[in-house]
Amino acid sequence: MEKSEAVCGQEALELLNCVASSSFDQEKCIALLNSLRKCVLDKKVKKFSLTEEKQAKTHNIGEKQG
Repeated sequence: MEKSEAVCGQEALELLNCVASSSFDQEKCIALLNSLRKCVLDKKVKKFSLTEEKQAKTHNIGEKQG
């Protein structure tokens, strides 16, 4: 089974890392926000979810213990 990248996942990750950076650059983060917004509109994203990733981690932990 191939693992596909989440729609607009890279843009969302870059924005989150910008916000979390100790050298916070508001202008850069705003540019990344605009990039994410454009992606969301282009791809018609309605909602983001981390559920699938959480389930995969739980499944992997179960495999290691079993």
